[in-house]
Amino acid sequence: MKIENKWSKITGWFISRPRLSTFIVFLALLVLICPLVLQRYEIIKENREQEMSNILHVVQQNLNHSLKNCYTTTISLAMIVNDNGEPENFDALAKVLVESNPTIDAVQLVPNGIIKYTYPNNPDLIDFDILNTKSVREEALETIQKGKIHFAGPLKLKQGGLGVIGRLPIYRKGKFWGFSAVMVRLETLFKSSGINSIKDSRYYFQFSKENPKTGRTEFFLPNKENFADKYFQVLSIPDGNWKVYLISKNKYGLISEIRPALVLTVLFCFIFSLFLTSLLKKPAELQLLVHDQKNKILNDEIKFKSIFDHAAVGIAHVDSRTGCLIEVNDQYSRMLGYTFEEMRNMSFRDITYKDDLEENLKQLERLKSGEIRELTIEKRYIHKNGNLIWVNIAYSPLWQEGEEPSSHISIVEDITSKREAEDAIRKSEIRFKSLFEDSPIALWEEDFSYLKNYLEETGLIGKNREEVKAFFDTNPEVVQKCISLVKIINVNNECLTLHHPKTKEDLIQRLGDVLNNDSMDSFKAQLVAITQGETRLTIDSKVKKTDGEYRDISLRWSVMPGYEETLERIIISTEDITARKISEEIVIQSQKKMESLINTIDGIVWECDYNTYIFTYVNQKAEEITGYTREEWCSDGNFWANTIHPDDKTRAVNYCAIESKKSQQYDFEYRMIAKNGSVLWIRDIVNVIHENGKPVSLKGIMIDITKSKEAEKDLSNSLELVTEQNKRLLNFSYIVSHNLRSHTSNIQSISTLIETAETEEERNELVKMLQNVSNTLNETMLNLNEVINIQTNINLIIENLNIKDNIDRIINIVSEQIAFKKAVIKNNVSPEIFVKYNPAYLESILLNFISNAIRYCHPERNPVIILSSYIENDKTILEIADNGLGIDLTKYGDKLFGMYKTFHENPDSKGIGLFITKNQIDAMGGTVTVESEPNIGTTFKIYFK
Repeated sequence: MKIENKWSKITGWFISRPRLSTFIVFLALLVLICPLVLQRYEIIKENREQEMSNILHVVQQNLNHSLKNCYTTTISLAMIVNDNGEPENFDALAKVLVESNPTIDAVQLVPNGIIKYTYPNNPDLIDFDILNTKSVREEALETIQKGKIHFAGPLKLKQGGLGVIGRLPIYRKGKFWGFSAVMVRLETLFKSSGINSIKDSRYYFQFSKENPKTGRTEFFLPNKENFADKYFQVLSIPDGNWKVYLISKNKYGLISEIRPALVLTVLFCFIFSLFLTSLLKKPAELQLLVHDQKNKILNDEIKFKSIFDHAAVGIAHVDSRTGCLIEVNDQYSRMLGYTFEEMRNMSFRDITYKDDLEENLKQLERLKSGEIRELTIEKRYIHKNGNLIWVNIAYSPLWQEGEEPSSHISIVEDITSKREAEDAIRKSEIRFKSLFEDSPIALWEEDFSYLKNYLEETGLIGKNREEVKAFFDTNPEVVQKCISLVKIINVNNECLTLHHPKTKEDLIQRLGDVLNNDSMDSFKAQLVAITQGETRLTIDSKVKKTDGEYRDISLRWSVMPGYEETLERIIISTEDITARKISEEIVIQSQKKMESLINTIDGIVWECDYNTYIFTYVNQKAEEITGYTREEWCSDGNFWANTIHPDDKTRAVNYCAIESKKSQQYDFEYRMIAKNGSVLWIRDIVNVIHENGKPVSLKGIMIDITKSKEAEKDLSNSLELVTEQNKRLLNFSYIVSHNLRSHTSNIQSISTLIETAETEEERNELVKMLQNVSNTLNETMLNLNEVINIQTNINLIIENLNIKDNIDRIINIVSEQIAFKKAVIKNNVSPEIFVKYNPAYLESILLNFISNAIRYCHPERNPVIILSSYIENDKTILEIADNGLGIDLTKYGDKLFGMYKTFHENPDSKGIGLFITKNQIDAMGGTVTVESEPNIGTTFKIYFK
């Protein structure tokens, strides 16, 4: 009773001050809705940034591809320079390189900084000295200093126009020989990067570089106006010290997109406040409307209990002629469950659901024929696991009008959740229809559209309320005409009870048969409400049952949302207010239906005390998911904490306590131990419930995300496997290029000796040596063939190998080198030592170390190589010691195992052997160390896993 009195005082205070109440409501609505507008702004901003980032990512990939082609071309040119510093077959190779690389306009060889060779031939460039030309000298010297390819420019070309020059320094016998260079015209660079092909009315590109002489930034694309006050994103290209800018044309674009939302927000708040003012003038009607509004809010909370963020976007570059996927981003791959490499070997037809493919191809033909320039469709994809996902795809062609179709960009948004939500809404409508039929309140669904048209014809719409009422009172024939124009669409079962013995067909046929003199006033009130533009009406009326009994009813007349203009759908409810017990029964039935609805939710809906954490309610899903009964859940306040995984318990309990004090809503993830001992991953979404400004309880839903977590783990494992396979593929390529070199060198040397042999006996001995080398070459090829098979599997083939036997086999391979250098090799490794290793890797490692010890022997003494092994800390260690030239570790220690790093003037040095060996040892889980002194010798220690 005290609470009711207090509530009456509060409502009375607001009703007695309508203007102040309206102003407070206006401010409250602004405060509530403005965050939604801000959220809309953030979503638009984030989408804009993501779109710009995706465009720049495409440009970056294209530029990197072009620069890699340039790098490959310069390496190919550098390799034709022999040890004497003379290029071989320059014109033939240059022609092939230029014709096979459309991103390159010309290639050059520049010995000692002077252009001597160029293709296509250009006499103006021959003998041009770049090291003594002021305009290009600085960047040429920078290339030499870096020791790797560097792109100079954009600069003016002697051929005319602007372009960039990529120069790679070439060294022969440790000395600078000159450059291999490629020339790319600026327009060719822009074309290959996709800058010219990506069209968007909202953005434009700019390309810049800092002038090394003046220090000023120069821009090379049109529209060079200052864009500092506009939003832009920048991409840095370190190989040329370039920057690519993607700039928004309209600096106020985001504001203009949310301006309508701001205006509508203020307008909505203002209109609602005016509406509230009119309601406050009718206290009795307001109480009923508040009650109705409360029920509506409750239903809305059930229908829309969660709001989701915008879906992630996938982007694919597709060949429009074949449908093959050229490039896809990470989100696209994750969306479909495939890896990047798998996607590149697929067509969009492979992942499109068969029922949607024909329509998809038909629309793409319209795009390719030029009938349309933009295309957006919804269709279904097939996930790798077989599930169907709904997507919204926007196609953007990358060819100009009139050109042959080449490729297009597909921007893909996962709308599976949206589709599922639509299905849920349809199911909800079915449930609500059931509620309509079984409602204990008499409900009428009627069509007033013909009636409204008639009232417009009579000119009553918009006239004064009192004038309209007087007109209907004095013209009963017009009222009867209006009754005949009302079409009853449907009635529920309670209407049949109220108007027994009439059937539903009787009630739907004519409204006039239902209305009597007692209910005529309520119908006139509905007519007046229509003329005044009202969409809701609540009045008290009387109805006479067939047995002569009068019942007091509360009639609610309301227009369904979306039909305010036509009045095609009107819901009329007539509540019998003479029996409050019936109303109480309605509430009980409604609670049961609510409980049934909650039990259908795929999650544990729960409620607990704020202070004690004792659960006061859990739905049936709690036992289905965890195995614990409702009684166990509600037993004591420690139940929840006791079921949390020990590793997550402290974090989860502390987080819940802290967030419950400072947040209205929060969510977190942790592991829970089910009753059967299994581990469940739970995502707990918590709402803090306040009464009178104080927290009293916690409500939320626990969602089982175990399958999602397992999927994340599987995805991570797949990524690690792909990375490991790529690493092994790299090692394999080096094994092929390096290991076979020793065999072919021996074969070539022995073949030369056979040709120069003077006696048949000497020739036969050399043939036997050639046969031994051929046998070892065949064995190496077999091992390499096994490595090829390894690349198609996940794990390397590991065998139990005898180290001493493998060393003896390598000594046989390099026997010709041993004889030539008069080397002494002491294999002190015990024949009982075995290691689990890949045969190809072990052979490559031993061959590299032994051949290097022979090659880099001291010129003043015969080479002595000692191999020994021992066990240390449960690890097998192979030690290879020589008395050769040694290595200055102080000078070269950090570069010892680097690619193409050489430390002696030996012309055979390639700088690749130690790099390959180090990578192979690392791949097998081992390590390698080195001890060396110049002119004393070197000792390598290999630690086997």
